[in-house]
Amino acid sequence: MASLISARRLVIKIGSALLVDRAAGTLRVSWLSALAQDVAWLKAAGVQVVLVSSGSIALGRSTLKLPDTELPLEQSQAAAAVGQIRLARAYEEAMAPHGITTAQVLMTLEDTRDRRRYLNSRATLEQLIGLGALPIVNENDTVATDEIRFGDNDRLAAQIAATIGADMLVLLSDVDGFYSANPVDDPAAIRYETIDKITPEIEAQAGDAGSGLSKGGMKTKLMAAKTATAAGCTMAICQGAALRPLAALENGANATWFTATLDPQAARTRWIAAMKPLGSVSLDAGAARALSLGNSLLPAGIKAISGAFGRGDPIAITGPDGHQLGLGLSRYTADEAQKIIGHHSAEIEELLGYPGRAALIHRDDMAL
Repeated sequence: MASLISARRLVIKIGSALLVDRAAGTLRVSWLSALAQDVAWLKAAGVQVVLVSSGSIALGRSTLKLPDTELPLEQSQAAAAVGQIRLARAYEEAMAPHGITTAQVLMTLEDTRDRRRYLNSRATLEQLIGLGALPIVNENDTVATDEIRFGDNDRLAAQIAATIGADMLVLLSDVDGFYSANPVDDPAAIRYETIDKITPEIEAQAGDAGSGLSKGGMKTKLMAAKTATAAGCTMAICQGAALRPLAALENGANATWFTATLDPQAARTRWIAAMKPLGSVSLDAGAARALSLGNSLLPAGIKAISGAFGRGDPIAITGPDGHQLGLGLSRYTADEAQKIIGHHSAEIEELLGYPGRAALIHRDDMAL
């Protein structure tokens, strides 16, 4: 069992069945207040916390008096629009007594598929975390269609964990782990304490969703585990219905832990290193030395660029002698980069006519 307070960055996924009373269609205020205590405890221990929360459609459904059945896309989007306001306000009110500032982040699948949007969303989340805020991420169900949606927040949570380099992900669920069979139907089903590798046999044991409010079942949780562990993030599935579920997990409550084989940065570096570069930047000696010390690549240290690349595209990084030092994801297009190379970051806005990021390639976006 891993310790939550040992995590550097922790993503917590909260299902709608935990947040919303199914019969009444109202928020479980006491549960959310207890969760806020858990979040405050983790942040006080120095853990950077990000929440991925369902619940907007479930809350909006009851407000709009929609049936407790599968909704057409247009009604789901309308319910989400109504519910998102209520959900954001509920989190703000729950966290405020602990001095925690909340931030709503709405995403679609395209925000992780498109490298430019991926980098922008990651930069926003990093900034919020750096400022001490609590990002609360949800799928943007008001605009997402079947083609551009995750479809469940288990996989969204895993993608967020991979995006921000989290080393731990906890899926708060209505079950206390992953079982060899559905424990409701099979009393002989056993719960796995730890899963080091997701085999075809493990996948065959996954069932479907059990709650009318939740979209995800064990199949989606296994998909989430694959994404998370491949990105260097350990993942747990545990029972979330009790008050203070994270404190309970820390104190040994039942759970299934999926182990990661790499640390998050090593996994990310491997991913970048496998890309085909669409251009290159040539550095001066000072910039090459700065990179060797773990710094980001600033425009001032670049002598020349080549290729036609966009924001988020991989480019080769070469030293003064022409030797390739590694690969990185550019935060600027080739045209933009051409205008700012050799200049200090403070000059970027004047050169481009709009504010830009200080680094052309951030240190977390390099494989050296």
